[in-house]
Amino acid sequence: MLRVGLILLILPSLALMLVFFMDQSAVDACLDQGGSFNYKDEVCDMDEQHPFVPLIARHPLLINGTMLVSVIGLLICMKGLLWKQR
Repeated sequence: MLRVGLILLILPSLALMLVFFMDQSAVDACLDQGGSFNYKDEVCDMDEQHPFVPLIARHPLLINGTMLVSVIGLLICMKGLLWKQR
C-alpha cells in the first residue's frame, strides 16, 4: 500500500516538472532568438508581441489532474503508514 502511494505521490510531480521545464525551455529559446512566444499556439513569433499566459491557464486539466493524483497518493501513503496491515 505504501509503495503504491509513494508512486502516485512522486511520479505525477516529476511528470509535471518535466512538462513545466520543457515549456520554459521553449519559451527561453524563443526569447534568446529575439522573438515573442505565442502561448496560444506554442510557437515562436518573430513579428508580434504576445502576452504571458501561465501554464495552468493553458493546460488546467493536466495541472489539476496531476495534483489530484498526488493528493490521492499522499492519502494512500498516510493510510499505509497509520493503519498497519494484518
